[in-house]
Amino acid sequence: MGQVRIIGGTHRSRILKFKDDVNGLRPTPDRVRETVFNWLGQTLTGKTCLDLFAGSGAFAFEAISRNAQCVVIVESNKAVCADLTNNANLLKAENSTIKNQDAINYILQSLQLFDIIFIDPPYKSGLLQECLKLLPTSKLINENTLIYIEYQDEPDLNGYKIIKAGRAGMVNFALLELDKE
Repeated sequence: MGQVRIIGGTHRSRILKFKDDVNGLRPTPDRVRETVFNWLGQTLTGKTCLDLFAGSGAFAFEAISRNAQCVVIVESNKAVCADLTNNANLLKAENSTIKNQDAINYILQSLQLFDIIFIDPPYKSGLLQECLKLLPTSKLINENTLIYIEYQDEPDLNGYKIIKAGRAGMVNFALLELDKE
């Protein structure tokens, strides 16, 4: 079993367990999450968040711990969804909804607007680029939505503006918004 530690908020230091034998599942390191939530602010009160390709749920559960109003967790792997559900129940995360669904289909079908979207698909899958291409025409974002991405190879960010970016070991990450110009 793998585990991830919540680094801030009301559930700070809680350890969540998940199956670590799933191909492509790699929780975002603590120090990267700490940086990202320093960028976003320590509290997400009133914010709606979407965690696409949730995996361990590290970003979703950090958002829940930091008082996000609503967190939608999207994961296509059924066994991983079971772990996400167990961890949400453990935290009594009534502000979360877990969707056992393909992330691309979710983008195409959902009508819910989000303040923050976390996108961390398996590297080399091409899914990050596909998401970035679909998001501007979806109902999920507006000009104020912040989009966190994690990647290995530099994606095409045409139509987006980088607000902040960082690197930790093999992990590249950035916070984006739609390019308003």
